[in-house]
Amino acid sequence: MPNQTAGGSHRAAPVHTDPQEVSVLTALSAVSDPVRIKLIRELAGSADWTRSCGSFDVPVGKAALSHHFSVLRGAGLVEQRDEGPKRVNRLRREEFEARFPGLLALLLADDVDGGAE
Repeated sequence: MPNQTAGGSHRAAPVHTDPQEVSVLTALSAVSDPVRIKLIRELAGSADWTRSCGSFDVPVGKAALSHHFSVLRGAGLVEQRDEGPKRVNRLRREEFEARFPGLLALLLADDVDGGAE
């Protein structure tokens, strides 16, 4: 059973969107949320596949965090895979950069939020 975790529970494999299929409005909408910007920045500072969903320091619950990751996957920014009971993540830098040159660099700039929280 491909979607069975080590504990025996079933969960659907994450669905990923190819960044080439993402509209600019979808991409901008995905990166317009402060929590998602924080997730992107933390992923950018981590090696691929080293961060599980629960390892991020964000002020939202599990359901909201799942939604934020779904939005990021839908925008082609994040790829996820299951490793045992954990879902790990990687930032799709090269693919997203090819589709939206310079946008990721802007998001990772220190002053992207203008100092607002």
